[in-house]
Amino acid sequence: MITNDRVLEVLKEAEVLLEGHFLLTSGRHSNRYMQCAKIFQYTKYSEELCAALAEKFAHAGVELVIGPAIGAIQMAYEVSRALGVKNIFAERDSEGVMALRRSFTIEPGQKVLIVEDVVTTGGSVKEVIEIVKALGGEVVGIGAIVDRSAGKVDFGARFESVLSIEIQSFDAKECPMCKEGSAVVKPGSRKIS
Repeated sequence: MITNDRVLEVLKEAEVLLEGHFLLTSGRHSNRYMQCAKIFQYTKYSEELCAALAEKFAHAGVELVIGPAIGAIQMAYEVSRALGVKNIFAERDSEGVMALRRSFTIEPGQKVLIVEDVVTTGGSVKEVIEIVKALGGEVVGIGAIVDRSAGKVDFGARFESVLSIEIQSFDAKECPMCKEGSAVVKPGSRKIS
């Protein structure tokens, strides 16, 4: 069983947990930012954290692990490896809709674990849940390395994370860092609309 202290140690060593003044995808501002994709630069960290997550679902009868692209492709692989099952990923089609492509399939009744590196609002995970259900799969759980909602997101299914943490965010008009004159940085991979 991995401890919260060990998870935080890994996140700092991998330079995943950043401190400063950040513009989030939601448009809100925060003094902390987590770039969990950086964990997967280091096999020792990704194996350790994904094995800790897989352990939480060891007795759930998981037959398939799926994650939304791009952030959870490596994670789905690593969790499925720890569980000894198959893995696939969902990705956006040309219309921007999350879908299964590349001849990936989910069999009716198949027990599916959905994984994501970081959950904040759970938007991508909810899209993958709909794919699994539409194809007749059974969602046995959702797993994340980091739950940024501190347990506030409800997927209607079992949700486990390796670390649950609440990171404050502020409306841009009420941001204390903006009021201090601090420059905002937009990390991550998504563009703000």
